[in-house]
Amino acid sequence: MPADPHLPVAHLRPPRNWINDPNGLAFHEGHYHVCFQYNPYGPEHANMHWGHFRSPDLLTWEELPLALTPTPGGEDADGCFSGNAVSDGDRMVAFYSAFRTDRWAQPVTTAESRDNGVTWTPRGSLLIPEPPAGATMYRDPYVWREAGRWRMLVGSAQADGRAAALLYESEDLEHWDYRGPFLARTPQPVAPGADTGLGWECPQYLHANGRGALILSVWDPERGPRRTVVHPGREEAGRFLADAPVLLDHGPDFYAPALLPAPDGRWLLWGWSWEARDPEWVREVCWAGLLTLPREVTLAEDGSVRQRPAAELLGLRGERAVTAAGVTSGTAVLGTVGGSFDLTARLEPRGAGAAGSLRVVTSADGAEYLDIRVDPAAGELVVDRDHASLDPRAHGGTYRIPCPEAETTCDDPIELRLVVDRSVAELYLPSGRTLTLRFYPTGGSPWRIEARAAGGGHLGYAVGAWGLRPYTMQGTADAHAHRFRRRSHTEP
Repeated sequence: MPADPHLPVAHLRPPRNWINDPNGLAFHEGHYHVCFQYNPYGPEHANMHWGHFRSPDLLTWEELPLALTPTPGGEDADGCFSGNAVSDGDRMVAFYSAFRTDRWAQPVTTAESRDNGVTWTPRGSLLIPEPPAGATMYRDPYVWREAGRWRMLVGSAQADGRAAALLYESEDLEHWDYRGPFLARTPQPVAPGADTGLGWECPQYLHANGRGALILSVWDPERGPRRTVVHPGREEAGRFLADAPVLLDHGPDFYAPALLPAPDGRWLLWGWSWEARDPEWVREVCWAGLLTLPREVTLAEDGSVRQRPAAELLGLRGERAVTAAGVTSGTAVLGTVGGSFDLTARLEPRGAGAAGSLRVVTSADGAEYLDIRVDPAAGELVVDRDHASLDPRAHGGTYRIPCPEAETTCDDPIELRLVVDRSVAELYLPSGRTLTLRFYPTGGSPWRIEARAAGGGHLGYAVGAWGLRPYTMQGTADAHAHRFRRRSHTEP
């Protein structure tokens, strides 16, 4: 089968089959470790294992053998579901949700590695056998060390209708005391699209200098995974005093992000970007899902959470493909790029009612394109993928990201960074807001970049774009051979 032209070159994922949540993020013995939910046998959500990559520098990656595999007849017989990992002396310890179809909860269990992640030994029993009273959903442990003790959050839903993140504490990673809900809330309308759901998956806790932000993936039993929200706030006496939640990412194809505390004090984050094309197309190409680029995440003075691409990713920039600056009252063709590129832009609508857009045109006749439009009345950027693929199996839609610089009354230029990797686009604003979406162009590259004025005014622009080099990947053949020597009983 020829390679799918939509398979990314600089976003982590194996060459085939299904992936979802990033798991097991840790820095240990000189390496960043990134695991993920993985089905080795097909492009469907089934047979959940943990795939595993590691890197010394976020640019050169090694695919290791499967970290976690379901144990026939064991506590995780039907899947090793989501969790995280910590570095503890000479070992790594993975905490994860043990899935069996004969119980409703996904209790916490562990596995250990003493060879920097190459092999893992499961404990074979549950770490926390029973959820606390009142829980109706229970999954996805997140463990961290703070003030000389280990702490754990577990995502849950409660019988009284609240979603909750449950707090545990331990002195030794083995014996855990339940402290109660760290945060629990009844679903309520908040910022557009940021309702808090009936249950919380994959809780993550970002904290620094007495302030914090609780990142939660919103789930409900009928609609499943929906979006990721973040509650800024602070902790007091084992409870999180949360401000109103806002969206962590404003795109339609982002979920279940996970944090990694880097050795230099940064917080790094990866998310899962799911497919936005019909299932039959996914089965045809035999892969689904990817991990976003690693992002640096910070807490601003105003309590907001800000994201930007990890600084190391500048090392993936290849030759400069576009250098353009000027003013247009119509359409200006700025240059061409390949299917994977890193672009920075500065846009300045000029004149009463002026607006404009940056357009990535992916077909020779201009019928296929991804548009980033300025909406001055709303103070937003609008990312429009309704024309981004001529294949009817691709999903469309328009999505908005707050951008105060775009407001009619604001004279500040609009700055953005757009990283496109074949079928994924990640948009970053100086405010730290992001928008992630998938799209599937049918036209072969090169693609052209256009600046387009609208609203009867002019559009000033300054745009630079670089080709995006692939990650250097090592060890893939050995990892794949080991993967298929360890087939589990769950293989169809």
